[in-house]
Amino acid sequence: MTTADPIERTLSRSGYRLTSPRRVVLDTMRELGNHFTAEDVQHASPAVGRATVFRTMKLMRELGVICQVVLDDGTAVYQLADDDRTDHHHHVICTECGRVTEFASDGLEGELEHVASETGFDIDTHRLELYGRCADCHD
Repeated sequence: MTTADPIERTLSRSGYRLTSPRRVVLDTMRELGNHFTAEDVQHASPAVGRATVFRTMKLMRELGVICQVVLDDGTAVYQLADDDRTDHHHHVICTECGRVTEFASDGLEGELEHVASETGFDIDTHRLELYGRCADCHD
């Protein structure tokens, strides 16, 4: 059976089921939209235990289903990744309206491979957020 839902496909491909509690957490995240915290999800889905919310969000972050975004004030929030996007990407964040846009850059990834080679590090992960004003706000 093939599912049209990209998140269900991602879970299935990775060997996970979309259990009832995971479905509640996912539906809650969809309802909350962008810029939600784990506490927001927990409060909006009281039928699911706190530990289950945090474990589910951790799993979904590891699978690339949700992204952690650090706002310019240092607050860590989450958002659902673009549909079918589980590749590594970065964020451009508007400091006025909070709009978050995802982007990927082969050039940047190539530069990071160069840094790893030069330093002898085996780089596990990295995160890049760029801050500025979006086209709607910079006028």
